[in-house]
Amino acid sequence: MGAPPLPKTCRISATVWLWAGHAVYCGPSLRLDRHCGSVLCLAVGLDAPFTVRADAIGARTVRSALIPARTPHQIVADTRMLFCYIDPGSPKSAACLPRMTETSEGFGFAHAEEPALIRAADNNDPAEILHLACGPSPRPVDPRVAAATAILCADPARPVTADQLAAAVHLSKSRLLHLFSTHAGTTFRRYRVWARMLAVGRAISEGADLTTAATRAGFASPSHFSDTFHAMFGLTATALLNAGTHIVIADGDVMR
Repeated sequence: MGAPPLPKTCRISATVWLWAGHAVYCGPSLRLDRHCGSVLCLAVGLDAPFTVRADAIGARTVRSALIPARTPHQIVADTRMLFCYIDPGSPKSAACLPRMTETSEGFGFAHAEEPALIRAADNNDPAEILHLACGPSPRPVDPRVAAATAILCADPARPVTADQLAAAVHLSKSRLLHLFSTHAGTTFRRYRVWARMLAVGRAISEGADLTTAATRAGFASPSHFSDTFHAMFGLTATALLNAGTHIVIADGDVMR
């Protein structure tokens, strides 16, 4: 059985901006199912509050929420949303949580720059969105984590193992996995999937179809990609594209 028709609000244009390791979505809420992201996500209701549901916090109706990686949750919204996916290997990855004025069970709520974030989204300014989300003063990231994430993003289709990646950054496997969990807030496997998702987006922006893009990015099959995308974002890639979403490869590294 196919997914139900998207509501009229989904006719609002949607855009996804991609950088190496980062993504920003601005558009309709798209009726997201419960899902579990691979990286930190800042969600902002552009027109009205939304509800975030998760086991640890119950249901909270807010205007903005910072959702930790590896945390099953659902976003319930009827109007436009802004989603900022922040690369844990970025120097600003740890700077977003302190900008939330309330925290609970690893979640953050009520970003200090909510009005400015909404204005930046209305102006289609992804660089300003990420600047506001994380602030001007980056916190240091362990250089070995940064190096590991850069390797995965540079060639996401490569079947690199944790042992191989650890050797490349001069760590033991156990130490690398510990650093990923402690400093990046996600796991090696989940970040590798995130890097592959970004590669799919880049390929689609260049004209590839979903099947070709998924295969080139390293997914085992179209069904593997489809299931993984739904588990990570709460909808299928087909539904996202059918909503008229534009994928834009952003120029420059706005996170520096």
